[in-house]
Amino acid sequence: MTLAFIGLGSNLDHPRRQLSRAVRALARLPRTRLLAVSGHYVSAPVGTQGSQPDYVNAVELVDTALAPRALLARLLAIEHRQRRRRVPGMRNAPRTLDLDLLLFGRRRMRVESLALPHPRMHERAFVLRPLAELAPAAVIPGRGPARGLLRGVADQRIARTRTHGPPLPRRPRA
Repeated sequence: MTLAFIGLGSNLDHPRRQLSRAVRALARLPRTRLLAVSGHYVSAPVGTQGSQPDYVNAVELVDTALAPRALLARLLAIEHRQRRRRVPGMRNAPRTLDLDLLLFGRRRMRVESLALPHPRMHERAFVLRPLAELAPAAVIPGRGPARGLLRGVADQRIARTRTHGPPLPRRPRA
């Protein structure tokens, strides 16, 4: 079993509901146990051209026996079921759901469809804030402690917001 962090984001079709549906789908993954989910955060779109709605983001911690590529394939299937449409040439287009495999244990790898840790997570407040909330001691391999990286994204607009649906699991008690 490996601890993995998954980033969740949405800015279309009731984003908080999209995240709630995604958390329920992630909790049903085979050979995977949902351990905790951060609160929801509203953030401004990053790296976009033109205007689009704000995003709602969260980070989830799972314990999984799936391999990284198998877990990623399951994440993409959940996105597809929630009507995620990828537009060729538009990396930061609005979306119903975005699921990113952020960290997979301490694994570092780079293959065609997967990079671990996620290559831009250290540059994004919408990943670092919920990650630091969920796992204050989290370390991004090759970058350092997530909490320490927050200073570098202090100029990005982000705010905690309410969560849709029933209470989500929080950080496990140590």
